Amino acid sequence: MENEEIAIKLTALEHETKSAKHRIDDLEIQNQAIQDLALSVKELTINMGNMLEEQRRQGNDIDKLKAEPAEQWSSMKRTIFNTIVGAIAGAIASGLVYATAMAQYIK
Repeated sequence: MENEEIAIKLTALEHETKSAKHRIDDLEIQNQAIQDLALSVKELTINMGNMLEEQRRQGNDIDKLKAEPAEQWSSMKRTIFNTIVGAIAGAIASGLVYATAMAQYIK
């Protein structure tokens, strides 16, 4: 091989090396972008899991808040019923005592 052929091949090889280096640089940039994206997706997944857990807790709290008025109403109805039954029973007992006392005076 002559010096001229070697120089031509060396020039072509340098050109291919520069082209390969540019492609490697581009691939490194793309690889970094993919890694950043993967980390962002991982962080997003963790945040979504935390949000889901918080929503579940809030749902439980809302269910408790919704059930509280019903429990209060039920307790109030029970108290009213017991009061009425107690008043009626008291009136009947008083009536019986009064009737017994009147029956003794009538004899």
